Amino acid sequence: VGGVRVSPGGAGDAMQIIHLALLRTSAPGDAVVLSQCSDLAQFGFFERPTVRQMLQFFAKTVCGRVSPGQRVSVDQEEMEGYRVHAHVRADGLAATATCDAEYPARAAFSLLAQALAEFERASPGWRAGLERDWPPLAEHLRRARDPKAYDRIAKIQGDLDETTDVLHKTIDNLLERGEKLDSLVERSDDLSKQSKMFYKQARKTNSCCVVS
Repeated sequence: VGGVRVSPGGAGDAMQIIHLALLRTSAPGDAVVLSQCSDLAQFGFFERPTVRQMLQFFAKTVCGRVSPGQRVSVDQEEMEGYRVHAHVRADGLAATATCDAEYPARAAFSLLAQALAEFERASPGWRAGLERDWPPLAEHLRRARDPKAYDRIAKIQGDLDETTDVLHKTIDNLLERGEKLDSLVERSDDLSKQSKMFYKQARKTNSCCVVS
């Protein structure tokens, strides 16, 4: 975490995917993590717990505010250069992939669709909402370092091209009217005191910086 802001790095110009999560949603604002994994090798050892908590927080925040049946790509100001791709199915089973902004959305959503289908078959009791380790998710994360594999599958399926209905938002305009991200962060049990301080510093930095 570069002092305040998290920026992609560590692997040259290669596209990156750093977090996958499977979640259950049941009501607006409610999302429970069922399984997740991350690849944070590009971050410093002492930075990883904070980054991991922020990734989980944003995955839950996004999925809890996406309507069933929608797919959304959400830019994160607090983790500059990263984007959360979220797919919330009509039955409430959801998945997110946090990637850098260069990662192709079609590959990300193909990955999420596969992971969701496999997880549903392997975990018929997912509605109980209990988090557990699901090893195939880590394998998906490993394979997804090369998005071409998932992009080819998407092209073959023919149902995830750029003309499909994928919404592009930021965290702030995804929230319900009157709902404030600052308040969600402050009340979150997922974030440590250090992570909440990171968030506050990032918001302050982003609000005062002008890009010319």
